[in-house]
Amino acid sequence: MKKAEPKRRRGRGKKVAEEPAKEAKPRAALMPNEVHVYSPNGEVVKSVELPAVFSTPLRPDLIRRAVTAFRANRRQVYGPSPKAGMRHSVRWSGKGQGVSRVPRIRGTMIGAQAPGTRGGRRAHPPRPRTDYSKKINVKERLKARNAALASLRQRDLVARRGHRFENDRTLPIVVTNELEEGDDNPRSERGAEALRALGLWSDVERAAQGTHIRAGRGKMRGRKYRTPKSVLVVATKPEAVARAFRNLPGVDVVHPNQLNAEMLAPGGEPGRLAIFTESALEALRGWSA
Repeated sequence: MKKAEPKRRRGRGKKVAEEPAKEAKPRAALMPNEVHVYSPNGEVVKSVELPAVFSTPLRPDLIRRAVTAFRANRRQVYGPSPKAGMRHSVRWSGKGQGVSRVPRIRGTMIGAQAPGTRGGRRAHPPRPRTDYSKKINVKERLKARNAALASLRQRDLVARRGHRFENDRTLPIVVTNELEEGDDNPRSERGAEALRALGLWSDVERAAQGTHIRAGRGKMRGRKYRTPKSVLVVATKPEAVARAFRNLPGVDVVHPNQLNAEMLAPGGEPGRLAIFTESALEALRGWSA
């Protein structure tokens, strides 16, 4: 026979009433030209109106032209020595000898100096006197910069570049000036924590995973690896912020005065993922659209 199971004693204590879950406070609706201001912990502190420069019409043609000019003006010319492949004492046997007209080293039949011979000169080498620079008007360059700034707030353009960010974040991301406060021992951990709190760490991981060996001769000239661009941090005290962000793959830290079309739209494609401190955003108030 089965043993009777002992009866369970009912608890004599009073039942504790379950506390209702706290509902998140609804965020106030933003105006069309406003964005949230976040703390380094990722919490919404307030809202702020964007400067007028963020209302500049988008001009992809000017942005691409300005970026092309930046790259062309930075290009370093190169070329062989004028005497390369010409350091031989050669002769030509002339016509009617039954051999080709290739210049040959004296006393031998070894061809030299001609482009088709071993150790000869190049046929059409790059010239060090070549001018690769391209001119662009000052007004066009400024319009390209302003248009690239305006593209930072368009979510579709930022996503089209491949950047990863949380959908509930307003772009560009504005952070309080606590981000610029110095630290006794600033490390990359501090920057990584801030990016995780702001929901941007996945974009840094994308840049790290996309790092690859460069194709071509550049990998033998001190630039072996190529890393995709990630977050752009704009601060009025970049030296204090750079120590926490400069070692993260693809992250750049600049002063507002250093902004240009190439920094805001790498490769000529507008819509880079950007972080502005409050003071950096205020520095753009005087810029006209």
